[in-house]
Amino acid sequence: MKLDKATIEKLAELLENCQLQAKDTTKITDDYPEMDWDDAYAIQNTIKARKLARGQKIGGLKAGLTSHAKMKQMGVTVPVFGFMMADTLVPDGGDCKVAELIHPKVEPEIAFMTNKALRGPGCHIGAVLAATEYVIPGIEVIDSRYRDFKFDLKSVIADNTSAARYVVGGERMKVHGVDLRSVGIVLEKNGQPVAFGAGAAVLGHPAAAIAMLANHLGAMGEEIPAGTLILSGGITEAVAVQAGDQVRLRVQGMGSTSMRFV
Repeated sequence: MKLDKATIEKLAELLENCQLQAKDTTKITDDYPEMDWDDAYAIQNTIKARKLARGQKIGGLKAGLTSHAKMKQMGVTVPVFGFMMADTLVPDGGDCKVAELIHPKVEPEIAFMTNKALRGPGCHIGAVLAATEYVIPGIEVIDSRYRDFKFDLKSVIADNTSAARYVVGGERMKVHGVDLRSVGIVLEKNGQPVAFGAGAAVLGHPAAAIAMLANHLGAMGEEIPAGTLILSGGITEAVAVQAGDQVRLRVQGMGSTSMRFV
C-alpha cells in the first residue's frame, strides 16, 4: 500500500459524500497517482465500514468489468468487485429517483443467490454452480461519482465500482441442466429493445465472475457467505437513463424485471 490510513479515510469520506449528496469529483488518482490496488480496495472497504457503522446492511455483492475484451483493453486480468447496500434495492417494477443520482446508466445482469459458502483460492465454475440456489434477472444502476464518467480502474474500485441501485425479479431458475453461457437477454428502454446479449459475454460463463470474486475475497481471508445475492456483471454496454424512462430486462427462461426512473 502507498497511502496512509488518514489519506484512505479522507478519500473514503470524499467519495461517500459524493454518493450521498449526488455530486461529482475528479478521479482521485489525479491527486494520488501513487495509489495502488490495495489502496483502492482499502478505500472501498472504508466506505463500507462507514455505512455499516451507521446501521446499514449489505444487500449483496457485485462484479464489474467482466468482459474479456474490456479487461484486455484496460490491462487487467480479473474483474473489479464491490458491494451493494440493502437500502439501494429498488422493488421490482418500482421507482428510482434520478435526483439522488448524478448520471445513471443501467446494465443487464444475471444475479446469483448462494445456498452454500464459497471461498477461494481455487474456486471454479463448478463450485459456484453447486453452491447456487437460483439465478434471476437483475438490473444494476451504475452511477460513477467521477465527473463525466471519466476514471481509471483504481479510482473506480475505490468508488465501489460505481454501485448505485439495483433491482431483481422475474422467475428463479435452478442452474442444473441449464447452460448459462447460451441464455439470451434483451434490455428494453421505454418498450424498445436497446441491448441484446447472452451469458457468455460475462467471462465466457457468468459463474466465472462469482468464482473470481470468491478467490479475490479468499486472498483477504474472507468468503462469500451462504444466502448472498451477487450480480455477475454487465452482459452488454451500459445504457444511459433519465427521468421518465422505464427499463425492463428479459432473460430467457427467467422472465423479466423492471424499474422506472422518476
